[in-house]
Amino acid sequence: MIAPLQKKRLDGRLYTRDPKVEALLAELADLSRDALLTRCRIRERSDPQYVPSECLLHFVRASRHDNSDAFFERLYRILAERVLRALPKAESRDGKTESLKRADIRDKAFDRFRALLALDRTTYVTKLDYFEVRFDGGLASLRRDAQEQVWRAENRMTTLEYDEETGELSPEVEKAAGHYNPFDSPEFEDPAYRFRLEAAIEALPPEQSRIVEMLRQEIPIDSKDPNVPTIAKALGRSEKTVRTYRDKAFATLRQALTQGEDS
Repeated sequence: MIAPLQKKRLDGRLYTRDPKVEALLAELADLSRDALLTRCRIRERSDPQYVPSECLLHFVRASRHDNSDAFFERLYRILAERVLRALPKAESRDGKTESLKRADIRDKAFDRFRALLALDRTTYVTKLDYFEVRFDGGLASLRRDAQEQVWRAENRMTTLEYDEETGELSPEVEKAAGHYNPFDSPEFEDPAYRFRLEAAIEALPPEQSRIVEMLRQEIPIDSKDPNVPTIAKALGRSEKTVRTYRDKAFATLRQALTQGEDS
């Protein structure tokens, strides 16, 4: 019998796997270890025998009950290879140069994943439950967190660049800025999360609430183009002030929406 997940949603309901994943887990659990490893080594998702990463992670975690470090290591190597293939490559497309920034993001994201798995070997880590529900989404969150750390470390004194065509900050720069975005959370599909988000936004100071609402409408904070409507113009505030208010608002929302989550 496949053990249920333990992480709870904001409304108290337990996370649940996709029914197809649950059915496949039951099928794979009947295989011998060698047969399971053979299936897990298949790389092509289009292959009918391909084992989704949600399932592979489940068996990696479940192996802690088998008292077999050798089996865990074999499964883990397959999973680690998948994670590394999904993370940004440090090398350029021509393979001749390497980006230290991309390498740092890759290392930080992978190290965080390894740390979660290592801790899960001794105590149940509910954060990994989300990976069993939506593995690609979990990796995306790790990439964003790593990108935030790298950007903050490298760009504290760097002037942000504008898009030459629109005059706005490029999406890459905005995303790299690493500010927590409650509208980009993996939980956003959950109605209970959205309900709490709306309540948290309403509880913000009026100007912070207005900034968050305008950001939700994808209105840029500032622009070099005088014809582009911006938050700074609408509020009569400087770009720096708007960003400061945004940071304070997002920090408050993050605290309200993650309160009580397991580490």
